[in-house]
Amino acid sequence: MITLILAWLAIINLAGFVVFWSDKRAAIGGRRRVPERALYSFAALGATPAILLGASLIRHKTRKQPFRSIVITIAVLQFAAIVSWFTLQ
Repeated sequence: MITLILAWLAIINLAGFVVFWSDKRAAIGGRRRVPERALYSFAALGATPAILLGASLIRHKTRKQPFRSIVITIAVLQFAAIVSWFTLQ
């Protein structure tokens, strides 16, 4: 079970980073952008680390509000869920 969870997190974080990076490329090139709703979905599915790392590494959406606040809120909720799950075991 833990192997499956780790595999999921690896895949979703890689995909999330690639989508985030492609949104940055689209922004630079003046092309159609990835909807923020899609980026929020990746974060909610577990790609929060990739989204936050991508924001700082490629300097994309670092000052965009409420995007940053929403992603951080998703991260806090995920952390709370993990802590709750472990404490209830």
